[in-house]
Amino acid sequence: MEQTMNKKRIYLSSPHMSGKELDYIKDAFDTNWIAPIGPNVDDFEKELAQYVGASEAVAVSSGTAAIHLALSLLGVKSGDKVFCSSLTFIASANPIIYQGAEPVFIDSEPETWNMSPYALQRAFNDAVNEGILPKAVIVVNLYGQSARMEEILAICNQYDVPVLEDAAESLGACYKGKASGTFGKFGIYSFNGNKIITTSSGGMLISDDCEALKKARFLATQARDHAPHYQHSQIGFNYRLSNILAGIGRAQLEVLEDRILARRTIFERYYEKLSTLPGFSFMPELVDTFSNRWLTALTIIKEEAGVSVSEILTALSEENIEARPVWKPLHLQPVFSKMKYYPHNEQESISDKLFQTGICLPSGSNMSDEDVDRVIKCIRKTVIETKEKLEIYHI
Repeated sequence: MEQTMNKKRIYLSSPHMSGKELDYIKDAFDTNWIAPIGPNVDDFEKELAQYVGASEAVAVSSGTAAIHLALSLLGVKSGDKVFCSSLTFIASANPIIYQGAEPVFIDSEPETWNMSPYALQRAFNDAVNEGILPKAVIVVNLYGQSARMEEILAICNQYDVPVLEDAAESLGACYKGKASGTFGKFGIYSFNGNKIITTSSGGMLISDDCEALKKARFLATQARDHAPHYQHSQIGFNYRLSNILAGIGRAQLEVLEDRILARRTIFERYYEKLSTLPGFSFMPELVDTFSNRWLTALTIIKEEAGVSVSEILTALSEENIEARPVWKPLHLQPVFSKMKYYPHNEQESISDKLFQTGICLPSGSNMSDEDVDRVIKCIRKTVIETKEKLEIYHI
């Protein structure tokens, strides 16, 4: 343990500051714009919307808050159903519960690891037969890779059901030349500390429906009516981003392209050195898409590789290197155990397989070449040593 702690810690995805953040923060202090309004908030919204090609954006306290606002704007309420990707962090689905609605989980497909159009179509077929269509569909773009938005939108548009695109992990990614997050009625981004750019804590709601976003701002500031006194005619939320944190976001947005390049370079280094190992398969990048490679994710098949994901995680941990399994699918979470789930097809659940075999490697844009090589060396060493042990014991 002492030997491990003496080694430099390599994190999965730590914040990467540019240095310009302090200028925007200082300006907020100098002008006393400390509250969750101010010039940095206004400009961050405009700059982000311009970057992704959306009409407008609303800066909020988290990506979860952005999803919650979007569901509120779509009128999701108690008794409604919302279809949601299963292979994702729980924050994608929790706002469905906040609204009193019921999530229905949709499996992934192998070429993007994201929502399966086949599973989605079966879910809609059942919804039609039951006479209860979902109020919305939440599509998650996992680890920086866009889902098959063309096929998914075709299905949802057929039933006139709005799409909420959870692009928390995919800012800067593209699908057929269009920015990830801009395909649905609403899109959301996250600026949590581990994301490709960060405001420490924060998120953004985007849309081409400017009237809806006007209402989002109203709801996000406690739904305060226009009156000389504090008056409220409906329930709102305390969801606005602070002017200080928005300043951090503005500086981070300026270096987003650099951060994407760095993460893609790290992915390519891992791929070059590890993809030739038996049983190692990296997360695909769909044709005509561009992933920001927020995290380098891959699967390890023990029967072919000789080692399991858990063995690799243990070896990395012993070297003071942080790595993680892929997200545990939401349909496997105890809190959602009674919710309905549609697998990719009747024979297999892709998200279950990915959870059993998937691993996320350190991918922070502030990693040095030496850091990346240290991760690679540890993994290759573990594979070789395990193989030698198996040969010694004739296993």
